[in-house]
Amino acid sequence: MKIAFLTPEYPHQKTGNAGGIGTSIKNLAESLTALGHEVRILVYGQKEDVIFEEEGINIQQIKNVKIKGVSWYFTRKKLQGIIDDLYDKQLLDIVEAPDWTGISSFIQPKKCPLVIRLNGSDTYFCHLDGRPVKWWNRFHEKRALQKADGPISVSRFTADKTNVLFGLQLPFTIIPNGINPEKFQPDGSVQKIPNTILYFGTLIRKKGLLELPLIFNQVVAKNPNAQLILVGRDAFDIATGSISTWQLMQKLFTPEALKRVNYLGGVPYEEVRAHIAQASVCVFPTFAEALPVSWLEAMAMEKAIVASNIGWGPEVIANNQEGILVHPKDHETYANAILSLLENDTLNTTFGQKAAQKIQDVFANGLIAEQSVAFYQTIIANKK
Repeated sequence: MKIAFLTPEYPHQKTGNAGGIGTSIKNLAESLTALGHEVRILVYGQKEDVIFEEEGINIQQIKNVKIKGVSWYFTRKKLQGIIDDLYDKQLLDIVEAPDWTGISSFIQPKKCPLVIRLNGSDTYFCHLDGRPVKWWNRFHEKRALQKADGPISVSRFTADKTNVLFGLQLPFTIIPNGINPEKFQPDGSVQKIPNTILYFGTLIRKKGLLELPLIFNQVVAKNPNAQLILVGRDAFDIATGSISTWQLMQKLFTPEALKRVNYLGGVPYEEVRAHIAQASVCVFPTFAEALPVSWLEAMAMEKAIVASNIGWGPEVIANNQEGILVHPKDHETYANAILSLLENDTLNTTFGQKAAQKIQDVFANGLIAEQSVAFYQTIIANKK
C-alpha cells in the first residue's frame, strides 16, 4: 500500500521542529515501512518545494502559497493538486491528515481517499484549556471532519469530545498512538537515582506545569531529599501573556522546594532517555492531551508514573495497576501518590513492569501500523 501523511511538522533537521503530531507520524511511518508499505510525508509550511528520502521514507517539503488574504485557500488547492498528481501517477493509494486547524477543509482529491486522525484539534484543546477558540479554526476543523472519507481517533475520549464540540456523530475508529518499544528498553547499566522525580515535555500551562510546583512543595515538606528534574523547552503563557512559564513556576515553589528543582531546558532526544532511565518516578499532571506519547515512552522504560486522571488517562494507564492517576488540582493526593512510589520500591517496580508490558500488548508500533492498514483498506474499498 502507498500511504501519504499530510502534516505541518515532521521531526527532521530539514523540516524544522516537531511536536506530538510529527513524532506520532514518524513512529507510524517507520512501522508501516517495516511492514513493506510505501510511505510519503507531505510537509506543508516549508521554505521551499523539495523531495528527499530518509530511511526508505519519501519526505516532500511543500512551500505555502503567499497571496494576501487568500493564502489559506490557494495553499489547500496546491496540496490538492499534489495529491491528485501522486494518485494519477499511482504513487499514492490513500492520504491521512491531522485534525489540527483543519488543513483538509478545502482539499477535495478527485479519487484518492482522505482520512483524518484526531490528535486533538484547536477546538478540542481550547475547550480543555477553558479558553475561546478562533472561529476560523473551528470552521475549518469541522468542515474537514465532515468531508473526510474516514475518521480515526487516538483515544475514545478525544473522539467523543470532538463529536460533542462540533455537533457531529462521526463513527470514529479508535487507533491509539504508539512507540517502538525497542527504542525505549530499560537500561540496566543506568542506576536509578533515589527520590528523583522527572517531568519531560514542554513547560506549558495546559500540561499542568503551574500545578506541579504546588504538588512538589508538599512532596518536599514530607521528603526533604526529593528532587524534581524538568526537561523540555519553555513556553509562552497564553493566560498571563508571560513569555516564560518557567518564570511563573518559580514564584510558586516554596524556597525549600525551589532549591530541589533542576530545570535543564530542552535537551537532545538521547539525553531525555537517559533522564528517564535515572528517574524514580515520572509525573504528567496535564489538563489537555489526546493520547500522549511521552507517557508511553516512560511506561516502556518501566517507570512508575503519576499522571492525570482526566479523560484519556484511564485509556493509557490502569489506575493503581500500571501507575497512579490523580486530578492535577488535587495537590495533596497527587503529592502523596508520588511519595508512595518514592518510598515503596516493590510498588514502584511492579507498576513499572506492568506499564512496560502494556506497551508491548497495546501500544507497540507494529500493532498500531497493522490496525491502521486494516482501516485504510476498508476506506479504499468503500471509495471504489
